[in-house]
Amino acid sequence: QVQLVESGGGLVQFGGSLRLSCVASGSINIAIYSMGWYRQAPGKQRELVASITSGGNTWYADSVKGRFTISRDNAKYAVSLQMNSLKPEDTAVYYCRAFRPISPTLYNYWGQGTQVTVSS
Repeated sequence: QVQLVESGGGLVQFGGSLRLSCVASGSINIAIYSMGWYRQAPGKQRELVASITSGGNTWYADSVKGRFTISRDNAKYAVSLQMNSLKPEDTAVYYCRAFRPISPTLYNYWGQGTQVTVSS
């Protein structure tokens, strides 16, 4: 069984920073998985914020480019999201996802989410 556990969320003021972490456990070789951070604000659809491939290629949503940085440490079965210059519109539940692009429905795991709240 595969588990993804996020941590690092919390309440921060406008302009502040947070670092989210996601650690995988169980029967998963994280090194061959793409990893992504998604978020879902109240009343909105879940959206992809940032992703990193097994080869280290990254992608960012336009809304977070230049402010967020995704990184991975395969040895620690971990992926992180450094969030700087936070804005109230970044407030959401943030989810970690591990998936394999070759079969994203078969190899697809989600964490339980961590709340990020940015006050103005």
